Amino acid sequence: MGNRLKELRESQNLTAGYVSTELGMNRNMVAAYERGERTPSLKTLIKLAQFYNTSTDYILGLTVITNGQKKR
Repeated sequence: MGNRLKELRESQNLTAGYVSTELGMNRNMVAAYERGERTPSLKTLIKLAQFYNTSTDYILGLTVITNGQKKR
């Protein structure tokens, strides 16, 4: 999951600081999610999926499809 979150953030040229500000969370939490040190709550997972315009399944690694298109 952490790799997917980092990939999504970097593909949009965003910083962890920006993501944390937009979602109202601590920057260190965003970084911990990306490193796989922490697991977001269901509520936070949904917020992340909405922010990145993808599905929770994609973030969780259950599918390779994001935004209705296959990831290459």
